[in-house]
Amino acid sequence: MIKQYILWGVLIGSGVLLLFTLFRQKSAFQWIGYFCLQVAFAAFLLYILNLFGPYTRLEVPLNAATVGTVSVLGVPGLLMLIALKLWVI
Repeated sequence: MIKQYILWGVLIGSGVLLLFTLFRQKSAFQWIGYFCLQVAFAAFLLYILNLFGPYTRLEVPLNAATVGTVSVLGVPGLLMLIALKLWVI
């Protein structure tokens, strides 16, 4: 029981220190803005793909895993998800 509290304390403490270190630098705000823009663009691409789903018979779910994949990999990640949907599922 105490071990669980110690682990939670270490997690919260390291998270606070990480945020403190991140927000001390002025370039961190640009990095956070860029990350948010990537996530929004990925969600928009997946939404547009699913909007044309009835016509193309192709729907990729809009969830954290797919948005994260498209955020990190961009359009090639979206094409990878489409290929995975067509060939595997």
